[in-house]
Amino acid sequence: MIAVENLTKRYGDQRAVDDVSFTCEPGTVTGFLGPNGAGKSTTLRMICGLTPPSAGSATVCGRPYRQLGNPGRHVGVLLDASAQHAGRTGRETLALAALTMGLDTGRVPERLARVGLDATAGKRRVRAYSLGMRQRLGLAYAMLGDPAVLILDEPANGLDPEGIYWMRGLLREFADRGGTVLLSSHLLREVEAVADRLVVIGKGRILTQGDKNELLSAAGTVVRPTDPAAFDAVLRTMGLTGTRSADGTVLVPAEPEAIARAAAGAGVVLLELRPAGAGGLEEMFLRLTGGAELEEATR
Repeated sequence: MIAVENLTKRYGDQRAVDDVSFTCEPGTVTGFLGPNGAGKSTTLRMICGLTPPSAGSATVCGRPYRQLGNPGRHVGVLLDASAQHAGRTGRETLALAALTMGLDTGRVPERLARVGLDATAGKRRVRAYSLGMRQRLGLAYAMLGDPAVLILDEPANGLDPEGIYWMRGLLREFADRGGTVLLSSHLLREVEAVADRLVVIGKGRILTQGDKNELLSAAGTVVRPTDPAAFDAVLRTMGLTGTRSADGTVLVPAEPEAIARAAAGAGVVLLELRPAGAGGLEEMFLRLTGGAELEEATR
């Protein structure tokens, strides 16, 4: 499993990651979501021992990543598909990784085939690979040592729809066999389809986390009033407290009809009134993050 406890990273006076805590359990896929600049990649780099934290800790399989003996046999990591040696072939890339991990290089052709790279692709130099092919090679590399944990940053970038569907099945199968997956991605529809748990981060802090189905079916109503102050007064008369989001909506723990009647009685106009969770992960993400990176989040 992965355990992140009060992880913080400061660059001067700026906190790129601020007191972040979450866990990823075996048998689950955890979607790690947030706009650009939210602190996702920095968090993943700290988990993998590439960036030292200013405070807090992260462990994988019960130990800090740097203390794992032969880490590729425990944790498969794909943080940057373009970081592979451009002058090597795909087959050479995996063969060298296998030798480094003390594995039989005879498994390389099968591992390439598993990610959709045939013998011809295996003989090509990585510089000739498309981004999608590099992603597939990176996944083969990450899974080469039969690890118990996968940590992946934007692994679907460059994949066509068929490739994204294939990757989703691969990760689901890995988790169903007892593996742990931490997946960072802007492709919200794909995360919603494969993830069991969600962690949403914004400006370096956790905005929400928990079971995907519970988060998406949270009880309450999303309201967008024309006069926020007047609507707050309505809520006080109802004995309720709303949670205001960055996009101007308010999440209220009450049924839509009760809210509508109270607002109408007070003469408060509502521009939006609907059950929370009706818009799925995209709606929740945009409500929490204020619509940042709308184009990327919905592509």
